[in-house]
Amino acid sequence: MALSAFRIAILGGGIAGLAAAYQAVFLAHERGWPTERIVLFEADDRLGGKITTLRRDGFVVEGGPDTFLATKPWAVELCRELGIEDRLRGTNPHRKATYVLHRGRLEPLPDGLTMMIPTRFAPMLRTRLLTWPEKARMGLDFFLPPRRTEDDESLGAFITRRLGRGAYEGLIEPLLSGIYAGDGDRLSMPATFPYLRDLEQQYGGLIKGALAMRRKMGKRAPGTRSAFLTPETGLAEIVEALEAYLRAHGAALWTRTPVTALTPTAEGFRITTPQGQFFARAVVLATPAYITADLVAPFAPEAAAALRGIPYTTTATVSLAYRESDLPRPLDGYGYVIPRREGREALACTWTSTKFPHRAPEGYALLRVFVGRDGQEDAIPWTEDALVAIARRELAQTLGITAAPLFAEVFVWPQAMPQYTLGHLERVAAAEKALAPWPNLALAGNAYRGIGIPDCIRSGREAVRKLGLKA
Repeated sequence: MALSAFRIAILGGGIAGLAAAYQAVFLAHERGWPTERIVLFEADDRLGGKITTLRRDGFVVEGGPDTFLATKPWAVELCRELGIEDRLRGTNPHRKATYVLHRGRLEPLPDGLTMMIPTRFAPMLRTRLLTWPEKARMGLDFFLPPRRTEDDESLGAFITRRLGRGAYEGLIEPLLSGIYAGDGDRLSMPATFPYLRDLEQQYGGLIKGALAMRRKMGKRAPGTRSAFLTPETGLAEIVEALEAYLRAHGAALWTRTPVTALTPTAEGFRITTPQGQFFARAVVLATPAYITADLVAPFAPEAAAALRGIPYTTTATVSLAYRESDLPRPLDGYGYVIPRREGREALACTWTSTKFPHRAPEGYALLRVFVGRDGQEDAIPWTEDALVAIARRELAQTLGITAAPLFAEVFVWPQAMPQYTLGHLERVAAAEKALAPWPNLALAGNAYRGIGIPDCIRSGREAVRKLGLKA
């Protein structure tokens, strides 16, 4: 019996895979191919991957990411193309404070941080997050020469070298942990924040570079859009719009269809699933790196070895709803981050209903506690009851909230957050080089060159553009 044939198959239905399928429809229209020959395979029973939104009783609860960075244009561009740009909402401009947990108390994050680097001196002098010797050590950044090397360096080592260990542990580490859930002493600086090296090389130091960038940004016309955006009823709006677009254009979206084997053929790839075998001229692998490694191992073992070298961390989010009258203090900001040195089980808490007022009804509050960071997973009990207990303990210790929540929603993400550890870019390059003999195969997703939603969208669309397909 002949195999069902497709021109392009996307493996993985997260935001990167959906963006790849969207770009494949563009390519099909451009080249006159039937869009019915585009297929997406997803093992789960729904699309969207880590983007999942629960809407209940007037609350908007995000299970994974809750916003995206507007300064990276790819998500905004996609929303514009999908016709939902007018649905995007920014963060609350009136109560923007962010706090850092310091010795068990919340201290305001100093004003004037540009790209995580201090650029205003008075707030840094006033902050209680650093000792006076630590503040003085930061000033040495003006005099230390740049390191002229292309060698990899951890974020922790780089910030410590430029600004001192106190600045790293008290200011920078909790901010980056909230992004990567990682250990900055293991994360690769060129892979995570390459602009830091650019500042050092171009301007001779981080503070001088950040000041220069701040002056440049100050010369631009002021904008009205927030740096962080999200659709009004949650990020799932993007997934829903993509799914509707793809189905309307005839693309096949198959959930509950895990791919168990991928086999190169003279004309493309044979795709094996529990439901049967299929053929595709080209394939985009938008699966986690460890799953991608298993699929390519039989024909590209060197690529598989490189991909298996990308570690992952398990994380969880716990959202809790309260009446505002049950809170002993006002939620006057976006929330707080928790440095690793505080020894807490949680790594951050977002005051969702302040950051995005439209996500909770009037008179109610929604908070979200993040649990799980690299190196601490074994100490976390990953059951729903235990995670709710961790979240409530964190809120009681830090905010004095002892009332029972109206509800709690828990989302656990096993092995979901890739860690860009030292040597990451070399591993990605090695995997791509090993897969070069198959130009009709491309990688996409958050495991390679950016973990945020805009990065994933860009990754999926570029993967399709790179496919060696001929008309």
